[in-house]
Amino acid sequence: MNAAVAHIRWLEECDASSASVVGGKCASLGELISIGMAVPPGFAVTTHAHDAFLSRHAVRERETELLQAVDYDAVAEVTKASERLRDLVEDLELPEETAAAVRDAYERLSDGDDVPVAVRSSALAEDLSTASFAGQLQTYLWVEGADAVVEHVRRCWSGFFTPEALSYRHRQGIAAEDARMSVGVQQMVPARSAGVLFTLNPVNGDRSKIVIESTWGVGEALVSGEVDPDRFTVDKVTLDLLSTVIGNKQVEHRPDPSGGGVVVGEIEADRRSLPSLSGEEAVALARMGKAIERHAGQPQDIEWAIDADGEILVLQARAETVWSQRERPPTVEKKGSALEYVLADLLNR
Repeated sequence: MNAAVAHIRWLEECDASSASVVGGKCASLGELISIGMAVPPGFAVTTHAHDAFLSRHAVRERETELLQAVDYDAVAEVTKASERLRDLVEDLELPEETAAAVRDAYERLSDGDDVPVAVRSSALAEDLSTASFAGQLQTYLWVEGADAVVEHVRRCWSGFFTPEALSYRHRQGIAAEDARMSVGVQQMVPARSAGVLFTLNPVNGDRSKIVIESTWGVGEALVSGEVDPDRFTVDKVTLDLLSTVIGNKQVEHRPDPSGGGVVVGEIEADRRSLPSLSGEEAVALARMGKAIERHAGQPQDIEWAIDADGEILVLQARAETVWSQRERPPTVEKKGSALEYVLADLLNR
């Protein structure tokens, strides 16, 4: 098997069966492509590449040595082990066959231009219905140029050893040999609006509702909690827009005009109080979320963006991991008015 085949897999070649090679995030994106969802084009740097890197430089042995005596209740100990492992990784070069495969894939993706991409960690045990690495690993936005992509792949591998990631794997009982990482590389969406969508109400677990949170620009401002987003609630059955609450959106993340990366800029006063989605777009997003949930067979937590032309693109979809772990409340007995029963049945779907 040549290096390009072993170390790179295009997203359209990924699906649930390839999660051990491309991680949860990239496997999910491949599934979305397979059901006709619009997903920014990209590729995965596989777990084979990660394994080759760790093995060539004996990083696994150093990890075992450093972690076997760590008291995970002592933050300072975990932090110290993390710093040593990250320093080790950041002093190493990618194997040339891996670097060459990444450069070749980026050149094909960009068709000769240095198109901006997101470089995102995609862990092997990521985004399960019982656990999620969301927020634990690294994402780099608006990366441009083949050499920069190679460098950010290495940064993602370094981020595999953050204190949060080490502690999370320990809590979840994920053995070191099972903790491998893929890295997803996708074209950036020049987002007019972006946000998250839950195919249930994240406040009370009501599965008959879809809740969308939205803001201007790249969705990072929402994910990081920097803005009070707009919130749209849609009936999952009828796809009626039930409520719209406009947030005070003071900042947005947008491309750095000097090139490379994303900057935070203030939103003009007259645009802060405008809805970042139209009612029609909220309903279209809800319809998309409903289709993704139907395919996945369980409630979903979805990241999306809308570009300047109004196209909706899916950036990520994963199992919702809060309410899906709770036992559903029992459906009420068939007594009382028909309306009472229908309402209770909808709430408990």
